Amino acid sequence: MLVNEGKGQQSMSTKKNLPVIGVLGGTGKEGGGLAFRWAHRGYPVFLGSRSAEKAIEAAAAMNKELGIDRVRGGSNREAAAAAEIAVLSVPYAAQRTTIMEVQDALKGKILVDVTVPLMPPKVNRVQLPDNGSAVEAIQKLLGADVHVVSAFQNVSAHHLKDLSHVTECDVLVCSDDPVASDEVIKLVHAVGLRGWNGGVLANSIVAEGLTSVLIALNQRYKVPSAGIRITGIPDAKVM
Repeated sequence: MLVNEGKGQQSMSTKKNLPVIGVLGGTGKEGGGLAFRWAHRGYPVFLGSRSAEKAIEAAAAMNKELGIDRVRGGSNREAAAAAEIAVLSVPYAAQRTTIMEVQDALKGKILVDVTVPLMPPKVNRVQLPDNGSAVEAIQKLLGADVHVVSAFQNVSAHHLKDLSHVTECDVLVCSDDPVASDEVIKLVHAVGLRGWNGGVLANSIVAEGLTSVLIALNQRYKVPSAGIRITGIPDAKVM
């Protein structure tokens, strides 16, 4: 459950033991919603954007809503540099160019890639890249110096800013680095969701494709946020 912390808590610079999360594309609905929930749970957050001014304004608005200065804003490059864990939440068309701009700032860090290869206007149809997983392609581009983790592709942004809303969607977390997967599963739980280790990064292709299926379900059944659930595993085994 998410608990309202209220005003007067520690600032971003004094919060202890939680990693700084840099959200590249943090002014979008998905990135902004995740950032808001992490900040609410005490994580220091740096919003990144192609427009530093837009990110600074978004950070100020979040801090006002949270009642505490825990979010900063700036360019995507500044967010990547400040982050201990970076989160890429940009449209598929901007995935590769964004990474190329910040590549050197990601060395030695975890990169959580939320990218889904949606190709408008047919976003309700699975259209994966020729080489398979869009996220796996980023790991190949960055090399072993960056620990890429795939997560959050199937989480609708519709209710993320509403802290009272219980989002009925599990999160598949895939990576070739099991330690990085465990760290990202902690972030999943911090936003009030259940996270599952889905194996190697190549398996991200399933989560990426499922997003179009969920969009089709939303359209067919006229709902805003269809999700997935993993069954058959006792809750006690959730990390």
